Amino acid sequence: MFESFRQALQDVLSRGTAPETRRALLSHMRDTLAQARVGVTDLEASVAQTRARLEAERRELETVQRRRRLAEGVNDAETARIAERYERQHADRVEVLARKLDAQESELALTEGEIREMTEAYKAAGKGIAPGGFAPAGAPTLEEQAAAELDRELNPDLSEYNAMRRSQERAAREQDAAQRLEELKRRMGK
Repeated sequence: MFESFRQALQDVLSRGTAPETRRALLSHMRDTLAQARVGVTDLEASVAQTRARLEAERRELETVQRRRRLAEGVNDAETARIAERYERQHADRVEVLARKLDAQESELALTEGEIREMTEAYKAAGKGIAPGGFAPAGAPTLEEQAAAELDRELNPDLSEYNAMRRSQERAAREQDAAQRLEELKRRMGK
């Protein structure tokens, strides 16, 4: 995914690229960024799931260790032996899950860094600037608009959503008031 983004970036920045092609490439880059952000969301969910499993295993390990100690305290060798076996199993799972969590957190951090770089490159390409470079004289306004459109898509304005929510709440209040009025009329016999 990131390779196609980098190739599109190179194509956008090449001097012989037609404006229509530049727009299509910028659109492709924007779509790639959106997909990458969805991927980050999935990675974050995986990290949270692994973290929860690790905590559950740690609790199980503590429980088994406590049971083993209690069995040893009352000289119940059979229960202590069984608890010891389960203790090893849970300790192994804790170790594996801890390594998995470390790997997932590293992958998430790496991906987030790449997305930051891609976003900066996209914005620069929209202005006709090579990442870390200078803008050519009279950078096209169309690309600046594409960068602003990406910002709007990735950070949507909630005003439309809030207006719709307020409208729904108002309709619910009006319906409630109408029901109360009907109930009052019924009680009064009208």
